[in-house]
Amino acid sequence: MSQQPVALDDRAASVPVVPRRLLPGMAIFSVVVSGGYAALGGVLLPNQLADIDAANKVANVTLVSSLAFVAAMIVQPLVGALSDRTRGVLGRRGPWLILGGLISGVALSVQGHLTSLGAVLVGWIVVTIGLNTVLAPFSAVLPDRVPAERRGRASAATGFGVMVGIALSTVVAGRLASTLPLAFTVFGLAVAIAAGGFALITRRHETGSREPLSLRAGLRGLWVSPRRHPDFAWAFTARFLFVLGYFAIYTFQLYLLTDYLRMSRDAANAGIGVLNILLVLGAIVAVVGGGLWSDRVQRRKPFLYAASVAMGIGMLVPLLVPSFLGMSVMSALLGVGFGLYQSVDTALMSQVLPDAGKAGKDLGVLNLANAVPQAVAPVVGGGLVQLTGGYPAVFVAGIVTVILAGLALRGIRRVA
Repeated sequence: MSQQPVALDDRAASVPVVPRRLLPGMAIFSVVVSGGYAALGGVLLPNQLADIDAANKVANVTLVSSLAFVAAMIVQPLVGALSDRTRGVLGRRGPWLILGGLISGVALSVQGHLTSLGAVLVGWIVVTIGLNTVLAPFSAVLPDRVPAERRGRASAATGFGVMVGIALSTVVAGRLASTLPLAFTVFGLAVAIAAGGFALITRRHETGSREPLSLRAGLRGLWVSPRRHPDFAWAFTARFLFVLGYFAIYTFQLYLLTDYLRMSRDAANAGIGVLNILLVLGAIVAVVGGGLWSDRVQRRKPFLYAASVAMGIGMLVPLLVPSFLGMSVMSALLGVGFGLYQSVDTALMSQVLPDAGKAGKDLGVLNLANAVPQAVAPVVGGGLVQLTGGYPAVFVAGIVTVILAGLALRGIRRVA
């Protein structure tokens, strides 16, 4: 007989009151860190690589992102597992938030000064390590501190922050893209301050015994059996496909405007800001309404089904209307779809974890479904562009992927 995942409700019930400053803190953190991460990878890094070698920019984005994904794949679950075992006045998650913020701040302040492909590659790997050191413990705060019945609104706070952060960060990044050293440094300082501030406002003195960490146990713990924990496996698959479909488009936003729509690079950098404002406007209502509504009806999957449909329709529009108007309509629909996804996904994920006592490690594994597709998306998209000689195949791949993500949710049985 397969072992059923341990529900988090009992653990969450021991912390019935959500700290007043937790949800605003999660939202602000997400604006700065998650939104900033998207702008760094979607605007500043492509600009930097285009400056170094415009003729091979797509291949170089693919290379740098692919190798950085290996770092993310290792760091997320490892830091999550280490934070599960950390004790002290800053709690389990605080020290890792601060460490990751410091690494990110220093690495990003250096990144903008790099002028060769090899240096950018190494620098971006260090940036990826720092950002994922921040994101791994942050994701575990929700099951640590929020009761299961209120996780929809907590997920909405995080999702709202992500969407606002993407819009604001891409506008800022587009405006500063002509001065890359300043742009990267601004984002580095913002991440360091946000990570340190969140660690301080959520600190809680942790005491008690901790399981010793060995390399063998740590590596073994990264494997979560799909047979024993099928809901976890289907949730991982659905998240992976949602994020892959979204970033298959988002990663190439700049090049879609310059190469697919034939806009100048200056106009494209400005246009990215407009597209992301439309995206966040579509997301605001979806992310807030979705999270609150899902808590009220205690259902998660219907909102994610709707997200899949909205994103698929949005990606179809530029294929039929290859213009900035078409891209604008797509951005608004992607905002609605990804907003619904962001508002509910974190709550759903927190309810399929195999072991509440190892939430950091298990969420680190689940967060690979965020990190890996963001790295794989340039490989898939770049490969399709080079294979077909154009960008329409990227839109088709995105549509297929988000529809498959919605279908994967049907395999989850313990969450409605």
